[in-house]
Amino acid sequence: MQPFCREDTSAGTEPFWAYGVGMSGEFHALHRAESPLLLPNAWDFASAAALVAEGFDAIGTTSLGVAVAHGEPDAAGRTRAQTVELASRLVELPRPISVDIELGFGAPAEVAEELAELGVAGINLEDGLGDPGHQQELIGEVKRRAPDLFLNARTDTYWLGAAPSLSDTIDRAARYVAAGADGIFVPGMTAAEDIRALVDAVRVPVNVLFQPGMDVEGLAALGVRRVSMGSLLYRAALHGAITTARAVRDGSPVAAGVPGYSVVQDYVGGLRRGSGGFQ
Repeated sequence: MQPFCREDTSAGTEPFWAYGVGMSGEFHALHRAESPLLLPNAWDFASAAALVAEGFDAIGTTSLGVAVAHGEPDAAGRTRAQTVELASRLVELPRPISVDIELGFGAPAEVAEELAELGVAGINLEDGLGDPGHQQELIGEVKRRAPDLFLNARTDTYWLGAAPSLSDTIDRAARYVAAGADGIFVPGMTAAEDIRALVDAVRVPVNVLFQPGMDVEGLAALGVRRVSMGSLLYRAALHGAITTARAVRDGSPVAAGVPGYSVVQDYVGGLRRGSGGFQ
């Protein structure tokens, strides 16, 4: 089965093969396109397929969604098998897939290599505010074992830190880039001046986590190259389910726009690569 790849030679971009082959090369190129990559995060095959049908260029996974859907807390390192199993299904979709592997499930290089062999295009690897020197070594090992994988190095300075430090963030980012990271992700960073300083300090694409009230065009003007939705879609889906259940219970109208049974069935049967159901 040949991988699905789109050629994009529009002004300001390079063809995806300038960065590698197949989905990985395309995913790298999406971070260098004219507009930032807007990355929605799925938690199962149907949610990913629905996002593909909506026209998104790439799909990520949400570690929160994957973990809690299996009865586990996020960031506890207990969902390696479930994460890999989901990835093995998502790579059937005709879009690059990026997988959140939390802290690496105790073996980040091994997990990265396994995912790369499946056809995954990228991973998120977080530092959990651990020793940056050790994280630098882990990143180097991941890139040695899976060199084409887009490694988005996440630092939790603004997510877990009691007093976020821009200088610590930039120092960690510089270490991770030197080790081979292809992108830097700082969830929780929202101040425009901090984002601009980080963009100016590193030579790789900067990724921020979308927060309500953010403006994607404004982030683009700051130099951001990727905007992730994180667990937002999963939490919104939970809200939608609860709201619908309440409406049925209370005799209120059910919200319009809910996809029909056959539409959801088509997500499973019609959107895989080579199925003929997606163009």
